[in-house]
Amino acid sequence: MKIALVAGLVTGSIPAGGAPAGTRPAPAAGTVPAELTIELERLRNRKGMIHACLTRSEAHFPDCAGDADAVRLSVPAAKAALRFQGLPRGTWALSIVHDENGNGKLDKFAAIPREGFGFSGNPPIRFGPPRFDEARFEMTPGPNRQQVRIRYLL
Repeated sequence: MKIALVAGLVTGSIPAGGAPAGTRPAPAAGTVPAELTIELERLRNRKGMIHACLTRSEAHFPDCAGDADAVRLSVPAAKAALRFQGLPRGTWALSIVHDENGNGKLDKFAAIPREGFGFSGNPPIRFGPPRFDEARFEMTPGPNRQQVRIRYLL
């Protein structure tokens, strides 16, 4: 899987399905790989990093911990849009963390997030993160777009 910022500053290769990079079979004739553009809304500032986690696994949502097939990307918060290219179609869910202090995690105070977060589909936030079913979306061949509202509780 090829991953790139909209601005084209970061590119990389991530194995799909656990296969080493470069060993995936070529797409069948007439198929178009999926591309996902993520637009971030309501960032409180441009400090720190944005951490994105894209998964197809309900068991590993929202943090992608232990999901070898998850697609992760960390970029400076100065970028308001991200692009993932070469994704397989199917059901996915996305979580975003605005790591304002750049320490690589979502800081909390008394179990309440101190930094921003968001999810695909912008589901309502109750007590804890949404379920996979509330944030899932269908990736179709060609361009796909998600607008993610970043929320701050403190």
